[in-house]
Amino acid sequence: MIAVDSSVLVDFIGDGPGAAAAEEALRAALMDGPVVACAVVISEVVAGLGHGDIVMETLDEVGIVYSPLELRSAVRAGEMQRRYKERLRRGTGAAPTQRTVPDFLIGSHALLQCQGLITRDAAFFRDYFKGLKVIVPQA
Repeated sequence: MIAVDSSVLVDFIGDGPGAAAAEEALRAALMDGPVVACAVVISEVVAGLGHGDIVMETLDEVGIVYSPLELRSAVRAGEMQRRYKERLRRGTGAAPTQRTVPDFLIGSHALLQCQGLITRDAAFFRDYFKGLKVIVPQA
């Protein structure tokens, strides 16, 4: 089971510049097994694109299924967010983008409940979620 990140679904559903690469990565993952999205991903995609009915219909048509976040994933996300803030306070973590709890929830879900994550944000997920298989859509 492979998780998908919001950025990939926004590219795919929104038909943005990364749509072809997102579609190819999703199709390849679907050939190997289930592809899932957690609640955080679905809510971010709907917030970014609007039209929740279109998002849900597209996920269903493609075969991406909902995967609820387990308690252990939520706990890990909180621990990683705390570590991130500590690194920033010490000045040992680069912060080109402000990271919020949803980023850590997505990573924890993928690490603890799935076998990988399709994302465009490989550097962040590799840094904070050691051992997570990261799949980057390639143009």
